[in-house]
Amino acid sequence: MSALSESALPVPIAEALHRYWGYDALRPLQREAIEAEIAGRDSLVVLPTGGGKSICYQIPPLVDDRLDIVVSPLISLMKDQVDGLRESGYPAAAVHSNLSSAERQAVRAQLRGGDLRLLFVSPERLVGEEFLDFIGRLGVRRFAIDEAHCISQWGHDFRPEYRRLAVLRERFPQATLHAYTATATPRVRQDIVAQLGLRDPEILVGIFDRPNLLYRIQPATDPQRQALAIVQRHRGEAAIVYCLSRHDTESMARFLKDSGVRAAAYHAGLEPTERARVQEAFAQERLEVVAATVAFGMGIDRSDVRCVVHAAMPKSIENYQQETGRAGRDGLEAECVLLFTYADVMKWRRLVEKSAANAPDPEAVAATQLELIRQMAGLCGSAECRHRALSRHFGQAYPLENCGACDVCLGEIDVLPDSTVVAQKILSCVHRVGQRFGVGHLVEVLRGSHARAIVDRGHHELSTHGILRDLPEAALRNLVYQLLDQGLLAQREGEYPLLQLNDASLQVLRGEREVRLLAPAASRVSQTSRGSAEWAGVDRELFDRLRDLRREISAARGVPAYTIFSDGTLREMARSRPTTTEAMGRIAGVGARKLVQLAPRFADAIAEHCTARGLASDLEPLRPRAAPRPNPRKEAAMALFREGRSLAEVVAETGRAPSTIAGYLEEFIARERPASLAPWVDEATFEQVISAAAVVGSQLLAPIHEHLGGRVPFEQIRIALAQWRLEEPEE
Repeated sequence: MSALSESALPVPIAEALHRYWGYDALRPLQREAIEAEIAGRDSLVVLPTGGGKSICYQIPPLVDDRLDIVVSPLISLMKDQVDGLRESGYPAAAVHSNLSSAERQAVRAQLRGGDLRLLFVSPERLVGEEFLDFIGRLGVRRFAIDEAHCISQWGHDFRPEYRRLAVLRERFPQATLHAYTATATPRVRQDIVAQLGLRDPEILVGIFDRPNLLYRIQPATDPQRQALAIVQRHRGEAAIVYCLSRHDTESMARFLKDSGVRAAAYHAGLEPTERARVQEAFAQERLEVVAATVAFGMGIDRSDVRCVVHAAMPKSIENYQQETGRAGRDGLEAECVLLFTYADVMKWRRLVEKSAANAPDPEAVAATQLELIRQMAGLCGSAECRHRALSRHFGQAYPLENCGACDVCLGEIDVLPDSTVVAQKILSCVHRVGQRFGVGHLVEVLRGSHARAIVDRGHHELSTHGILRDLPEAALRNLVYQLLDQGLLAQREGEYPLLQLNDASLQVLRGEREVRLLAPAASRVSQTSRGSAEWAGVDRELFDRLRDLRREISAARGVPAYTIFSDGTLREMARSRPTTTEAMGRIAGVGARKLVQLAPRFADAIAEHCTARGLASDLEPLRPRAAPRPNPRKEAAMALFREGRSLAEVVAETGRAPSTIAGYLEEFIARERPASLAPWVDEATFEQVISAAAVVGSQLLAPIHEHLGGRVPFEQIRIALAQWRLEEPEE
C-alpha cells in the first residue's frame, strides 16, 4: 500500500491500519474518505477497482468503537470480505440468505452485545421493515453503500432494488450515508447524490487510470485458441476469461481443460452449490482460470488475478473498466486482453432491445444502453492509447504521451497493408450483390465459394467473386466488422441485418478517403508479467513455495487464499527472506494477528529454503514498514493487563468499548504470553470454550456462543481462543 499522506496519520487511524492490515500508509483519497466518515459528513467516493475503497469504510467503526452497516449486492462478495476481515481479527459479520436460522440469530446476538464493528447486508434485506426496526434499536448512525452506481439508471448496472435505499434518509435522519463505486461518469455521480439524498457530501474522485494494467485489444479470429495462448503466458497464475453467454463459458472451459489448463465455467444458470464450488476453488487457488459471464463480476474479491481476457466485447466502457479491474487489485502488474468483433456489437444491440421492452420507459432505457454500446465499440476500433482513452471517458486527462502499457504504445498493432484497396474490394462486393445480403453471404462471395446459395444467385460470376480468397474466413469477417465499426459500411436494423453502402462508403470507393484496417492476426506481445520490474530481486522458487503454503493454509481454514497474505506480501518475503518474528514484522501486509498465527509457518519455510540453498536471510525489505505510532489508550490497557486487572476494570479506566479492549487483550496474550488467564477467563470457562470449538468445528465466535447457549460472553470466547491458538499451533 503506497504512501500518500503528506502529514502523519491520526493515531487511531494509524493504529488500526497497522494492527489489522499491517500497513503504515494509505493510498490516494483514503484518508480523506475515512476522515469524512469520522467527521459525520455524507460522502461519495469514486475509486477504481483495486484503489482501496473497502478500507475507507472499514477503519471508521474501529476508530469510533461502534457498529456501521455496509450495503453489498452479492453474497459471495460479503462472504469474502468477512472472511478476510476475520483472518485479521476484525469483528465483522454478514446477514444473507445462505445463513441458517441459528446462524442469523447468533449474528443478532453479537449485534445486541455490541461485539461487531461492521455488518454486511444486501439492499433487499436492509430495507425490510423488520430489519430496519432492528438496526434502529442498535443505534446505527452510519451506512456505507458499496457498488453505488447500481442506483443510477444512467449507469451500466442499474438495479431497481438500490433505489429503495432512499428510505435510509427518512428512517435515519441523523445518520450519514457514504456511497462507494469504482465506475461513475459525472452524470452518474450526480444521480447517485440525488437518489440517496446526500447532504452537502464530500465528493472524492480518484484517478481512474490503472497504471499496473497492460491493455490489449485484438481482432477476434479464434477466441478459444487466442484465450488459450493468453492464459498460457500466465501459467500457474489466476486468470478470468469473460464470455458473452452461458454456453460460451462452458465451451471455453472445456477447451481450456482439454488443453491442460485448470479451468471451470461460471454463470448464473449453474446450481448454487456448483457456483459456490467453482468460486471457492478459484479463491483457494485450486483453479487457475474461470470462464465466466459477468455474473462472476462483483463477486470476485481475489487480489492476485494476473490476467483478464474478454472473449467478447463488454456492453459498456464502465463494464470493461470494472471487469478488467478484477486484475491486479493488489497493485501488481496484470494483463487485460479484449478480443473484439463487430458481431458482438450486434448481439448486444439485440439483447438491449429485447430487455428494454419490459422497462417502464423502453425507449429511454434502450437509447441509454445503445449509446454505451456505441462508446465501447469506438474504443475497440480505435488505435489510441488505451490508458488515455479510458481516462478521457471518465472525464480525466492522461498526462503521458506513451503509457508503455498498452498494445498501441508498445507498437504491437499492425495495420493491414493496402487497407484502402482491401476496403474498396469489400465495399464493391456489397454493391454488386445488390446490398441485399448479410456478412456471411458477402464473405462467401469474396472467398470464392461455389455453395448453392452463391451459384443459384449467379454471384459466382461477379467480378468480386474470390477477389479476397487468400484471407481466412474469420479474418475477412473481422475486416467487414471493422468497416462497420468505422462507419464506412452500414447494416440495416431488424431481423435480417443486411449490409448497405452509405456516403462514407462511396467516398472510399471513389478514392476520396483513406482507410486504416487493423491486421486480423495475433498481436505481437512485447512484455509479460514475470519479466517486469515488480519481480526484481524476488526468489521465484521461494515465491512459488510460499504460494503453495498459502494455498495449503487457506484450504485448511476454508477461506480465500488472498486473505492469508497477498501476492505483494509474498513477493517481499521471497525478496528479503525473513526468518524471525522481528524480520517478519517489517514486511508490509503482516498485521498483528497474522504475525502471531501465520508468520511463523512462513518463516520456517523460508529458513528451510535458505539453508538448503545457502542463501542469506533477513535482508532489509524493499519498502520496510514503519513502526506504529504509540496509542496512549492501548498502552494504558496493556499496563493494566500486566497488573492483572479485569476486562471491566480496563474498560472503565480507558473509556474504550469492551470489544476493543478484548482485541487489545488478545494482542497482549499473543505478545507477552501471560502465565495464566485467571484475571479474564476462569479455567472452567476456558475448557467449555475449547470443547465447544472442537464440537462445532470452528473458531468463529458466533457458532461457539450459540453452542454454549449464550452463557459465555463473546469477549471471553475470544480471549480463550487466543490462548488456545498459542498452545495448539495449526498443523
